[in-house]
Amino acid sequence: MPLAPVREVHWMLDVPSRQRANGVARRRGFALAWRGGLGLAFPAMPAAKLKTPTEAAAIRDDFARRGRRLVFTNGCFDLLHVGHVRYLQQARALGDALLVAVNGDASVRALKGPTRPLNSEDDRAEVLAALAGVDFVVVFHTERVTELIRTIRPQVYAKGGDYTIDSLNPEERVALQDTGAEIRILPLVPGKSTTAILEQMQK
Repeated sequence: MPLAPVREVHWMLDVPSRQRANGVARRRGFALAWRGGLGLAFPAMPAAKLKTPTEAAAIRDDFARRGRRLVFTNGCFDLLHVGHVRYLQQARALGDALLVAVNGDASVRALKGPTRPLNSEDDRAEVLAALAGVDFVVVFHTERVTELIRTIRPQVYAKGGDYTIDSLNPEERVALQDTGAEIRILPLVPGKSTTAILEQMQK
């Protein structure tokens, strides 16, 4: 959908002028971005892709009844790059739909340090939802995804990196085994990581 001048959107007057200086407002499935007084309207994240854990569990159960497989993966996805995209494409190919659980801001800080995330949880979820290969997105706020695994009970769990099943987080591994998930370890693209990109930017 092409960008439309903000004057064509009837609800622009509902947004306070102080928010129109520079920033973004969201309403009714659209986002408005202002830079230097110029406003543009564009579609916001498809609401149908953003799910609560309970909604995701219901999707999994529906898949099970129809003999379909829900693939589950998780991560911070702070600065999306080609390594992420290829990994997510591989994960999607393992089943009939891909659910991505993305760490909330507090859990990213706990895992990566006080300077992270670079992008907010809402922005990261929206970027992931824009990918054709991602069917559902859930934001979670714990450092580990253990409880979310137990809630959703995916048929397939995909993990990227230099892992083996034995080297996965023990609590997460037990949850996956208890729920009967098939565990698939997928290779990452060498040299493609958020950390590598940040280090290159600092040189």
